[in-house]
Amino acid sequence: MLKPRIAVFVSGGGTNLQALIDAQDCGRIHSGELALVIASKPSIYALERAKCAGIARETVARAAFVTQKAYEESLLAVLKQHGIDLIVLAGFMHILSAAFVSHYPDRIVNVHPSLIPAYCGKGYYGIKVHEAVLAAGESETGATVHMVNEVPDGGRILMQQRVPAFASDTPETLQRRVMEQAEWVLLPRAVEQLCADWMEREKTGAKMKQKDLFETLKSNPYPGRGIVLGLTPDGKKAALAYFIMGRSAGSRSRAFVKNGDDIGIHMLDGGKIADTSLILYTPLRTLSGVTVVTNGDQTDTICSALANGKTFEEALFTRTFEPDAPHFTPRISGMLAFSPEYRYKLSILKSGDAEGKTTLRQTFDMEPLAGTGHFIHTYQGDGAVLPSFFGEPVAVNIPNEFSVFVEGLWRALNAENKVSLYVRYTDLETGKYEDKIFNQYASTGESA
Repeated sequence: MLKPRIAVFVSGGGTNLQALIDAQDCGRIHSGELALVIASKPSIYALERAKCAGIARETVARAAFVTQKAYEESLLAVLKQHGIDLIVLAGFMHILSAAFVSHYPDRIVNVHPSLIPAYCGKGYYGIKVHEAVLAAGESETGATVHMVNEVPDGGRILMQQRVPAFASDTPETLQRRVMEQAEWVLLPRAVEQLCADWMEREKTGAKMKQKDLFETLKSNPYPGRGIVLGLTPDGKKAALAYFIMGRSAGSRSRAFVKNGDDIGIHMLDGGKIADTSLILYTPLRTLSGVTVVTNGDQTDTICSALANGKTFEEALFTRTFEPDAPHFTPRISGMLAFSPEYRYKLSILKSGDAEGKTTLRQTFDMEPLAGTGHFIHTYQGDGAVLPSFFGEPVAVNIPNEFSVFVEGLWRALNAENKVSLYVRYTDLETGKYEDKIFNQYASTGESA
């Protein structure tokens, strides 16, 4: 079985490249092959490292191209010529466009010298990251290995390693410590894992397996708010779930309540929070042939647009992420359409940069597959600054039994942070549904 062929993009001395070469030489990278080094500038020392290691070398100088498009077309031609499967950005000082990334989805990995989401994105690269860490008086920093998507430093995090920062540090001494203790350790480890996963998929001839939804939730103490849409294994029922979580007393003083076929949120103690604009809304509305579920007041935006002959996408184009800096919580939305046939869509609106100046809008139009659902949520995990969800909705398993889905979901949500859960199974033939509410802090008469 052929190993995946790896191209390493470099722009300087190539210390991370050397870490990869050393890892391959000693067997720590054995599931893939370092096949090519591409330099964005001529005569850099990284090319000498590649030559000494017997790795093919190409220079595609950014300065030689007038446009980004022309530059990336040249890069793609070189990658195709060498039969490259996986790309590693190792000290590569140029941002790749969404168009380029689309040619290698989930196959480009980068190492960044900070603990993302801190000190990342536009303007944070090389020594500038360490200068910013020291200027802020941080006692800790580190490195992150992540997949590359259309947002700079915004792709799925694979691994992180923490490193101390000292008051006596200079940017150069801190940079060296981060490289030695984090970057050179994590990058080879992540590349080997990606290559091993590639080999396993090739061996089985299978696509990426759907994840166990309950285990996915158990591994994340704070996914924030989440939507699951899908189809039961027997193909007879549309599945929907929506949950909310909270870290503050105010956020935890909420409960779901039924209003006919709709779901609302009310406060159990209205005095605990002054501004309820982002936490009180109608998460689910049931229309003729359509169900809309969201994590905010964009439910009404979508329903109003649909009533006026506009589309799901057109409605969300008028909205953005939540104005709750520094988190900039994404707005997530879902729509189930039951006529002429069952389909569903998921959307996320999130900040396209660290300062909240731009909005990244993504919509995913799903063709239902029996036994499969798709899960999208607001946060990748807990933190002082909550990291936004990134990537595509996660493919997850959906059981036939309503009670198994409901109870499994509620148990899987973090006991300290979960607030409320709503689940609905809709019979595709009759249109009738079965549903249930769980409220962690329930009023009298509500499910708990």
